[in-house]
Amino acid sequence: MNSKRKLPKGVWGVLLLLSSFACSGEVEHLADPIAPEDSLLFMHSTGVNTFISDSGVMRYHLVVEEWDIYNGVPGEQPTWKFMKGMLMERLDEKFHVDLFVQSDTAYLHKQELWELRGRVVVRNVNGDVFRTEELFWDLNAHEMWNNQYIHITTPERELEGTEFHSNEQMTRYYVLNSEGSFPAKE
Repeated sequence: MNSKRKLPKGVWGVLLLLSSFACSGEVEHLADPIAPEDSLLFMHSTGVNTFISDSGVMRYHLVVEEWDIYNGVPGEQPTWKFMKGMLMERLDEKFHVDLFVQSDTAYLHKQELWELRGRVVVRNVNGDVFRTEELFWDLNAHEMWNNQYIHITTPERELEGTEFHSNEQMTRYYVLNSEGSFPAKE
């Protein structure tokens, strides 16, 4: 007896027809390319009190409750996120505080742009205090700005308005749509 069985021609035709349907609808299953919002948490630290140097010189004192670093697109700098607030002091060459920055939430995008949100308070070397809900700090252009309400208190006057723009020392600035109070000379 022959162990090989022959299939009828009709069965072969059905198998051939089914296999052609199976191959014609193939879909390649690929994920979308990585986008910046798809970045993964690279580092999570809590209770951070540290000093950060710039070109080997101690320049910043940073105190945060939580510090998250997210890796973004390969080849780009990561994003730092401080979701539970940030306190930062910038130090001069003699390690004196020349700028104090505090906010409820902060992001450092690509090591170039600080985005400060929530109750943002900045005090410059002259003792002027700036209060706002949003502030951007471009580290490459060495300037700060916002497009929201800002209240500035100096020893001589109080000023408030919108569309604030300043140098990064917060010593030369202008405010659009401003109003304020200050003593007038008689």
